[in-house]
Amino acid sequence: MNLADVFTVVLVILGLLMVFVGLWLAMAGLFPRTVDRCAEKLGTAPLRCFLVGLVCAVPLLAGGIAMGKIATNAPGKLLSVAMVILTILAALAGTAGLALRIGRGLPAARDAHEPWRPVLRGGIVLAMIFLSVVLLPLSLVAGLGALVFGLVGRGARGTDEPPGAA
Repeated sequence: MNLADVFTVVLVILGLLMVFVGLWLAMAGLFPRTVDRCAEKLGTAPLRCFLVGLVCAVPLLAGGIAMGKIATNAPGKLLSVAMVILTILAALAGTAGLALRIGRGLPAARDAHEPWRPVLRGGIVLAMIFLSVVLLPLSLVAGLGALVFGLVGRGARGTDEPPGAA
């Protein structure tokens, strides 16, 4: 393995982690109340979020993989890939709450004027945590469970508008 191969691997991993941080910032900007509910749920009941995420993730991922192996045509294989990718994206969307939770634990003076900063700080810390092979799937599963809780709680509290928008 030469230096170019090493740089390729390192830069691909860094680029992927930057995409994760960007996704978390986008989720916090587009759906602030859902991300806030995910952060609250991950703070109050992380084990419950993990178990609900596990119950949701295992059938979706197993079904997508099984469908891909069984399907003989292109639309079936495409549907299986879409099922797996959407499950992973939903888990990443739920981990935006985890990024917000971590960022709130690292307060700064500018947070009152720039509400996206806690998500950025927490996202950077969470991206560093994602370098661990063990904590990546655990946090993704917990994030999926938090998203399920965040979406279930949405019906009782109304639409997902930014705070202060009336």
